[in-house]
Amino acid sequence: MADPGEQRKFVLGRCCIFHWRGKASIIIPLITLPILIHGLQNDMAEFKCMWLIVTMALLWITETLPIYVTALFPLVFCPLLGLVNASIVCKQYFTDTIVVFLGGLIVALGIEYSNLHTRIALRVIRIVGGSPRRLFIGMMSVSTFMGLWISNSAGTAMMCPIVKALVNELDANKIFPVYMTQEEEPVEEGDPPHPSKITVAFYAGIAYAASIGGLGTLIGTGTNLVFRGIYSERFPTSTVEITFANFMFYSIPLMVFVNITLVIIGFLITHMGLFRPNSKTGKIISEANTNRKLMEDVLRQRHIDLGPMSCHEIQMAIAFAFMIVLLITRKPGFFTGWSDLIDGKVVGSSSGLSFIVLVIFALPTQYTFFKYCCGKGPFTAQAIDAILSWEYVLRNIPWGLLFLLGGGFALAVASRESGLNVMISKAMQVLIGLPNIVVQSITFISANLLSAFNANVVVANIVLPILCEMSLALELHPLILTLPACLGISMVYFLPVSTPPNAIVTQYAHIKTKYFACCGILPTIIGISVALVNTNTWGLIIFPETKSFPDWAMKIKNETKI
Repeated sequence: MADPGEQRKFVLGRCCIFHWRGKASIIIPLITLPILIHGLQNDMAEFKCMWLIVTMALLWITETLPIYVTALFPLVFCPLLGLVNASIVCKQYFTDTIVVFLGGLIVALGIEYSNLHTRIALRVIRIVGGSPRRLFIGMMSVSTFMGLWISNSAGTAMMCPIVKALVNELDANKIFPVYMTQEEEPVEEGDPPHPSKITVAFYAGIAYAASIGGLGTLIGTGTNLVFRGIYSERFPTSTVEITFANFMFYSIPLMVFVNITLVIIGFLITHMGLFRPNSKTGKIISEANTNRKLMEDVLRQRHIDLGPMSCHEIQMAIAFAFMIVLLITRKPGFFTGWSDLIDGKVVGSSSGLSFIVLVIFALPTQYTFFKYCCGKGPFTAQAIDAILSWEYVLRNIPWGLLFLLGGGFALAVASRESGLNVMISKAMQVLIGLPNIVVQSITFISANLLSAFNANVVVANIVLPILCEMSLALELHPLILTLPACLGISMVYFLPVSTPPNAIVTQYAHIKTKYFACCGILPTIIGISVALVNTNTWGLIIFPETKSFPDWAMKIKNETKI
């Protein structure tokens, strides 16, 4: 027993390890304090706003405070520093864009609640076949489709149990080794074995596919909605409205179809021995192909065990399909949309999505209660559930993401009102004269690398407002810089922290970072190449206005005296 009179030793290292967040929450504002002092002394609103943005960026990057709590800073400091009125700031936390995001999450939970995603996955896998490569293509296809219509994190979370069930069947039937041996990858006693190279491809593949699918629609990932909100806020007079339809037409052909095709081929070559029949992996796959019929029988039985589609699943499938139709046809651009036929106020995408949300909360899972309407007792005392349970939504919706989106929109408004955007634009004039493709490459790669170490929605909130001002300074159409960068922020495949799908699969399957990072090298190169090609070819067809600097942008530049 230690001597009571012995002086306690202060161990600086242990104190910093366990209490660094408390210290950082004081140190970071002190580091940035000179910016605020300069702004207060000279009554320069742009430096006050710069202090707020830099402080929030450092707190976001270090995660000293929860990133969702940091997103609430504008509610406090924008009014206190005289940047933006409190009423205007508060409106940014529940905009049309945020309602679209929330509606997409709720519909995704409805699909999961009804177990419709499992039926879709098994059906697709049965169609493509039972060999390891075909199973991989099937999983990637389903994950990409899910990523298009629901958030990529929700889609990945849905797919992980399906992949695990598939891997367990492969292991039980000895199709191929699904785990590494102790010699290949030693693990501590009690820890689960590490997935094999082929199994890692399945898990990493669904994460990448969900992220790529998320590039295709506005509701696919939060960064797309951040882009739409910031672009609309900064350029309210733009003749190009970012709608669900034109965003899809811009992204799906190359950024989704071509991108996922190349990524699948890349995985088949690097992790499944395609074109390398004499390699170790190639031999394993060749041997597994001999058991293809056994695997197809197992999958068929799994599908049969689900039984016929229930009324719950049918209604959810109809609601899901109706949601897609409503979003695409609201304002498609090449024919009159349903919102244009309504003689009233402007109808946004949030109205269509909110209608679907109301429907799935209102309708019951089945209609057996009709037989009691005209009959006699005894009647059942059991209540009938709705298509989606509100308690289930409360437990599973990531409410903090709504604050994160709102915080980014509030910073964009503060930047514009304070004049910080003008100051940033003038600093970016050093890039004048560089070819467009060079500027695009610099902005795209920078956004991609920054997102590799931080949450992608956070990076979008920091980077996209800067690119809006850069486009004005360089006299480039804002979509030329902001839209590719927005997509690039989501195409980060190296680290678990880069995107929610990465974090989900590495934690779920216990994949070590070194193996996951190796998986991401080729998809990253493919993504950057496809994005640059898309911007300068197909993108110019969908948005022909981006070929030149528009008059409305020149007017905004002149008004802000850039």
